[in-house]
Amino acid sequence: MSKLLNDRFAALLVGAACSNVSVAAPAQTITGTPSIALKNGESVELTDAYYISTLCRSLLTGTPEVEVLDGPPGVSVTIKEAMITPRTYGCAKPVAGGKVVISARDIDEPSYSTMTVRIKYKTREGERVRSQVYKISLFP
Repeated sequence: MSKLLNDRFAALLVGAACSNVSVAAPAQTITGTPSIALKNGESVELTDAYYISTLCRSLLTGTPEVEVLDGPPGVSVTIKEAMITPRTYGCAKPVAGGKVVISARDIDEPSYSTMTVRIKYKTREGERVRSQVYKISLFP
């Protein structure tokens, strides 16, 4: 009986550790860093931002916020509030969250650099923060 309880407890811990946050990257290279190419004036959706419980319920108390920690001039990142269906976790119903959008403006010459983005989630459990590095190719 004790082994059965230990096995159930271990399964519960693994499930809880793997189920709360998703910040997916649509395009990835072999090294795992997403690559994005933008022309002057373009905007592209990078990913969805949401924070859920193991029961596919949103734990957000507000729209996630995004901040560029390091990146090329002329590139900005915003979050548009949206309902997101977290299919990665097998959820069927949409939850509160947002679409992360990257935009390029005033690009005069081609360049290649990296950008570090941090997303802040205000949740019932307190503030949670996730970061992602992107490889950015910019074209006029």
